[in-house]
Amino acid sequence: MQQVASLLSQLHADGIHLSVGELLRYQQLTRLVDLSPRRTLQARLSGQYLSRDKGRGMEFDEARHYLPGDDIRAIDWRVTARTGKTHTKVYREERERPVFLCCDFSFSMQFGTQLMLKAVQAAHLASLLAWSAVARGDKVGALLFDDTAHRECKPLSRKRAVLSVCHELISMQKNALENKVNAPAADTLEQACLRVRRLVKPGSLIYFISDFANLTEMAQAHLISAARHCEIHAVKIYDPIELSLPQIKGKQLVKVTDGIQEQNWMLGDSQVNQQYQSWRSIENERLQNFFKQSKIRYHTVSAGTELDKQLLQFSMRSV
Repeated sequence: MQQVASLLSQLHADGIHLSVGELLRYQQLTRLVDLSPRRTLQARLSGQYLSRDKGRGMEFDEARHYLPGDDIRAIDWRVTARTGKTHTKVYREERERPVFLCCDFSFSMQFGTQLMLKAVQAAHLASLLAWSAVARGDKVGALLFDDTAHRECKPLSRKRAVLSVCHELISMQKNALENKVNAPAADTLEQACLRVRRLVKPGSLIYFISDFANLTEMAQAHLISAARHCEIHAVKIYDPIELSLPQIKGKQLVKVTDGIQEQNWMLGDSQVNQQYQSWRSIENERLQNFFKQSKIRYHTVSAGTELDKQLLQFSMRSV
């Protein structure tokens, strides 16, 4: 417990609530992630990212032979004089790519057994991505949701964009803690996926941060649709106990609940541990296969370890 308290102190956090200090900390850690485009952009937008389509842009690409219909203002007179044949300059279009953060604060995210709640770790990651995007000159927007409400942050640029997102992250976690629900909405994640599909412009970079505890077929369909026009990264936040049960000496019967149903588990029983790990492994593999087939990049982040330590240890510069 003393070690956990020390780690949380370094993070300026308590593991349950969110504060400005713990989110501002990530302004100094933007080197940990790389938000460079991973695939061809498909949107007809303007900005600083070079597309494969050549046209009237600001970035010179090549000089080629003049063809009838080319703009005479683009003739490259130096190459023309050197070769004796008329050449024209070809430029590459630049495109803007807003970064959109979708962060889950629903009932299942308000859980943690070691360092912090999954929702708090999700907010830390969202803050880091927001600071990193602004450092690159991108606009940042967000959709934050829990079982009772959702907040939308329109894409903005510069520091004010991140401060706006951080303010909403703090507000949403406070709302989720104060308005705990006895029966979480089954379609919370599904509605969030639908909103993302409708809100986000084609060509955007989307980070969907959740535990994906209730990823319905309809929610999957919305993500697949959005992935056709945007680059999507799905980041699963998990707690260590969701991988395997605690190892203890002897056997101990404990009651567990998800807030709705209650069960009795026998800790220390090797057969129960094996069944639990097998079930979790199948669920994780199913989720991973869906994202792979949908061409959505998939990452996992633990709520039981500091975020920056995980990024350094596993070299997740592609998050």
